[in-house]
Amino acid sequence: MKRGFGSDNHSGISPEVLRAISEANVEHALAYGDDEYCARVSQLFKETFGQQASVYFVFNGTGANVLNIDAMCRSHHAVVCAETAHINVDECGAPQRIVGCKLLTVPTPDGKLTPEQVRTQLHGFGFEHHSQPRAISITQSSELGTLYTLDEIRALADLAHSYNMYLHVDGARLANAAVALGCSFKEMTTDQGVDCLSFGGTKNGLLMGESAVILNPELDVELKYRRKQMGQLCSKMRFVAVQFEAYLTAMEDGKPLWQRNAEHSNRMAQLLYKELQSVPEVRVMYPVQVNSVFAQLPREVWRALQEDYFFYDWDEAADVVRWMCSFDTTEEDIHNFVAALRKRLK
Repeated sequence: MKRGFGSDNHSGISPEVLRAISEANVEHALAYGDDEYCARVSQLFKETFGQQASVYFVFNGTGANVLNIDAMCRSHHAVVCAETAHINVDECGAPQRIVGCKLLTVPTPDGKLTPEQVRTQLHGFGFEHHSQPRAISITQSSELGTLYTLDEIRALADLAHSYNMYLHVDGARLANAAVALGCSFKEMTTDQGVDCLSFGGTKNGLLMGESAVILNPELDVELKYRRKQMGQLCSKMRFVAVQFEAYLTAMEDGKPLWQRNAEHSNRMAQLLYKELQSVPEVRVMYPVQVNSVFAQLPREVWRALQEDYFFYDWDEAADVVRWMCSFDTTEEDIHNFVAALRKRLK
């Protein structure tokens, strides 16, 4: 497959992660997370997010999101989220089927919820005929590549808590957001009142495996059993754990792997955005804040361009496509892509 701009899931694996897996591939270790590797990395998560944090490794981002929602909600509850939220658009109804709860979706111009938008869904409390709002879920960075500021996250957490609700963050691209905002993971989540977090790495150099991070201890109730019921309990869990260890601690030039990879993919998106400024037929739809560029251009052009490069149409009706940069995207990739685009415009 030609290296393209379809998804940061299409990239390979960071060498540091492969090395960590190889180094853990010695002797025997207890299964299902009862090994020394998982214990060590669980402590690392406490150092990263705060001593109250607990981590549950899962196979994928959907598993992390659903486990977090299951920690917050029961079947009669509801989660407020943006219409564009991954839990609403791209998880095949998993939260509804597995947890049984309802999603209350809100249209947004930029993929971000505001307290005012959320309040439109906060009614019917105590009325048994209505699903009870129990959680707010946001994505950082959003599905449209936009960022919540720390103050915006805090405002949503305060709103949730004032209604005895919880705030969940889908952090599939949390590293890209942290780099863009110049803050730590803890400053963006725990310190802003976030209750639970889906912390991803496969879009930023890991092989597989994600994590549900419980930041509010009152939600950490028998989740090991629910993870098992969801089919998200990995037997050889050490090989998931050590990937996160490398991700958080493998240093080069004073920067951990997650930061280096995210800085690079964000920088490549900025380079792509800069190159597109001289292509008048292309309209960039949203601020380029992380590693994605959403662009509107003539349908016949992007259809023809897909013959050379794989990428997704985001809104086919509006001729909007999404171009994603990865930790292994090169400047040459960008220049070649824009050259191919220009050729199709002739």
